[in-house]
Amino acid sequence: MKTRRIIMSLAGVSVCAVSVGIFKIAALGVDPFQSLMSGLDNLIPISFGTLYVLVNLVLLLFSLFADRRNIGIATFINLFLLGYITQFTYERLQVLLPDPSMLIRSLCLIIGIVIICFGSSLYMTANLGVSTYDAVAIVFSGKWKLGQFKYVRICCDLVCVILGVSLFLIAGGTIAQIPTIAGIGTIITAFFMGPLIQFFNDHIAIPMLEGKKEE
Repeated sequence: MKTRRIIMSLAGVSVCAVSVGIFKIAALGVDPFQSLMSGLDNLIPISFGTLYVLVNLVLLLFSLFADRRNIGIATFINLFLLGYITQFTYERLQVLLPDPSMLIRSLCLIIGIVIICFGSSLYMTANLGVSTYDAVAIVFSGKWKLGQFKYVRICCDLVCVILGVSLFLIAGGTIAQIPTIAGIGTIITAFFMGPLIQFFNDHIAIPMLEGKKEE
């Protein structure tokens, strides 16, 4: 069972990483944490994969001091793999789709949303730790009692989007370009992923973990 959980965590994080690359090529907004990462990526001249590791190491240190119970194997898989897989996916898609039309970008957004929900379902069901960003809201709500998780998470997401957009503008981005990192995709991932993740939990991830075929 532990081996199956590890495989599900690895597959889930990898799928999520590919989805972020697809979100980036769609340029219609990414999830709130990736909005922050996009702002930093435009400002700091290092590869996205390395930048992702450095930012998450800072968040990991916070969790280790505040409440290490949320840290597990999946946390480290996410920390060291997601950024580089995202970078690889985005670079390959830039070659395949150098100038995508709005139709192609919209299709990429839909595909990205579906597979990020699928990947999230796999690694969340495996229950071997959460991402360093997810752990922040858990600490604020569970350990420090600053409010209900859903409200704390919305606040964290809003802070990430505001910071990401601010850093993007400081790095030379224009107001017209803001929807590429904080747009419709951001709204969808922030508020409407739950039902689709639950669908994948019920029909794929949980039966997979339990070694059962859905009847």
